[in-house]
Amino acid sequence: MRPPRPVVRLPGAAPNATAAPSVAAPSVAVPILGAVFFAVLAGAVLAGTAGCRAGDPAASPGPAAAGGRTNLLLVTVDTLRPDALGWIGGGGRTPEIDRLAAKGFRFPAAVAPVPLTLPSHTSLMTALVPPRHGVRDNGQVVGPASATLAEALAAAGYATAAFVSGFPLSAQFGLDRGFAAYDDRLTAGEGAWLERPADQTTRAAASWLAGAAEPWALWVHYYDPHFPYEPPRELVEPGPRGAYDGEVAAVDRALGELLRAAERRGGPLLTVFTADHGESLGEHGEGTHGFFVYDATVLVPLVVRLPGRVPPGESRAPARLVDVSPTVLELLGLPPLAAEAEVDGRSLVPLLAGAQSADGAPAPAYVETRQPWTSYGWAPLAGVRDARHKLISAPRPELYDLARDPGETDNLLAGDEGLGDEAARAARRLRGALREVEARPAVAAAPADDPETVARLAALGYVGGGGSPADEPPAGLADPKDRIALRETLTEADDLLRRDHPAEALALFERVLAAEPANRFALSRSGIALRRLGRTDRAVDRLRRAVAADPAQAETRAALAEALLAAGLAAEAADAWAEVVRLQPRRASAWSNLGTALGRAGRPADAVAAMERALELEPGSPDRLIRLAYAEHAAGSPADAARHLEEAAALAGDAFPHAGALGLILADLGRPAEARPWLAASRPAEPDHPAARYRLARLAAAAGDEPAARRALAEALRAAPGLRAEARRDPDLARFVD
Repeated sequence: MRPPRPVVRLPGAAPNATAAPSVAAPSVAVPILGAVFFAVLAGAVLAGTAGCRAGDPAASPGPAAAGGRTNLLLVTVDTLRPDALGWIGGGGRTPEIDRLAAKGFRFPAAVAPVPLTLPSHTSLMTALVPPRHGVRDNGQVVGPASATLAEALAAAGYATAAFVSGFPLSAQFGLDRGFAAYDDRLTAGEGAWLERPADQTTRAAASWLAGAAEPWALWVHYYDPHFPYEPPRELVEPGPRGAYDGEVAAVDRALGELLRAAERRGGPLLTVFTADHGESLGEHGEGTHGFFVYDATVLVPLVVRLPGRVPPGESRAPARLVDVSPTVLELLGLPPLAAEAEVDGRSLVPLLAGAQSADGAPAPAYVETRQPWTSYGWAPLAGVRDARHKLISAPRPELYDLARDPGETDNLLAGDEGLGDEAARAARRLRGALREVEARPAVAAAPADDPETVARLAALGYVGGGGSPADEPPAGLADPKDRIALRETLTEADDLLRRDHPAEALALFERVLAAEPANRFALSRSGIALRRLGRTDRAVDRLRRAVAADPAQAETRAALAEALLAAGLAAEAADAWAEVVRLQPRRASAWSNLGTALGRAGRPADAVAAMERALELEPGSPDRLIRLAYAEHAAGSPADAARHLEEAAALAGDAFPHAGALGLILADLGRPAEARPWLAASRPAEPDHPAARYRLARLAAAAGDEPAARRALAEALRAAPGLRAEARRDPDLARFVD
């Protein structure tokens, strides 16, 4: 289809689109837009168009001289075990990473503060541990008070860009601050599993890099090694972890292309390579990550390369991810994020220079996971690790001598034999370090009550009040060590649900609920399984219980909202979506879905206001423009609807799936000359195609173009034979009916 105006394509626009509510001529056979729009659940109208935030990478400025300032390439790999790399674990699986490591300073056992994507990256970017920056789990939002590495670089005149590959780092969660371009276009999977393969991320980043002004700072995040492991077939390695290692090999291949693109730019370059956390792969009974804080999931590789400034070398010291930003800023000659006493990280430059004194050693590393609490209702874990020992605070505390017991299998605090002098001193030292971390004031809590969002919700009649991500767990909760079997059952069930086996998943969720009727994760995900099985009433009941158990979980509230809308409870669905946007203020799809629910609840003006906010969050998105247009039409503003559909068509080009709807609205507005090309461009897959062809026939007949009228009517009748009786009653068309 060629729209009757020049096409401006969005980078990455999808070649097709999903169905949206229909627009139609007044007819008993074809529904009218205003009557049916809000009957459709919120979802993508035009897939694949959202993604680049705070500026388009394709539109970045060209190269410019900058007096030889050092550029920055920061690479983070999700879920990367150190032993998956050749230079640490042996073998030749990662030649590109190995070459980079050989030329840089290597830390094979750096420490991540939390084995979860968003909290760990937030710590890397802010030099703060999770209790201080306030992001304790994926899905929360980075608070505005924590200064970030990107903000510091932008303030120093760097052209900044980020290319992330997994949903937990979507711009809506707040790590885009300071980046002039933030590309989070994800192309595969759904929901929490949404990601972008490494090769696609590299191509996007290299395109930006080719035209970036100097000095530039580029962060590239690869998600591939994250579960589920689905590498290209030719990269699957032998053995039980072969698919995981194949994912790492895919990242290695893509990283090689990225490094070559950076080298082609020339000039001084600081390269930092690391990971957000590891992967357990069955150690301690944990299949993936996030549940325990053993070294399998909190140790990560770290490589720093700056030719002429940082000599190649290696240190077994437990450098920390919170040390990365202070190190980068010192190497670039830039001011620190804050005074040393105000951040948790310390520059590693003394170690990079070969310092062997205690002053050059990293401070003890804080580690935590709140996932046992936030996801399941069990006790959270926190701990401290130094080069020799690790202490884990749990209902049954743990202490490990890492030099003697690197697998953390011999808990020195278990049993009655007591501690030796060295272990006792270590326990006292690490307990003191843990108390010190816990006593530091928080810099910022996750902004669940963003003032602008609260004001917008108040204008829609909502005052909020559903719990906060910062809610503290009570005493007496189950030790995660005693619940690992249940957790693995839940992981298996969730994977079945992801692979669209809701009945099998439901059976496993029910097994867990038989043992723990209030298990948060089982309640939430079983509710989604019930919804997919068409058991809507049971899904609503189950998801209401899940929300009551965990009011701060945005995804559970979103699932409840969808179930409520499917059950015809639009007003309650709107309430649930309002809480989602309170918890995740920049989630454009939630605002859009709130608009749909408000419309179905008989509040069209409020629906428009919610859709307008969704468009503000994703400006230039054809999807958001289309949904706003339908809301405006339902609210009695067809001129605004036509304008926004025209904007969407110009952006989407051949992918625009609502030519017929636009033509019908233009015809209703008395603009037949503009309407006819759009009506003619309507395709059979569009829900308004029969109505569009019928209206085209009437316009052609009125214009005296009988051949065009006959053709259009024949197409309308083939698509909707029920229109034949109406055509026979139509004085303009009756003569064309056989």
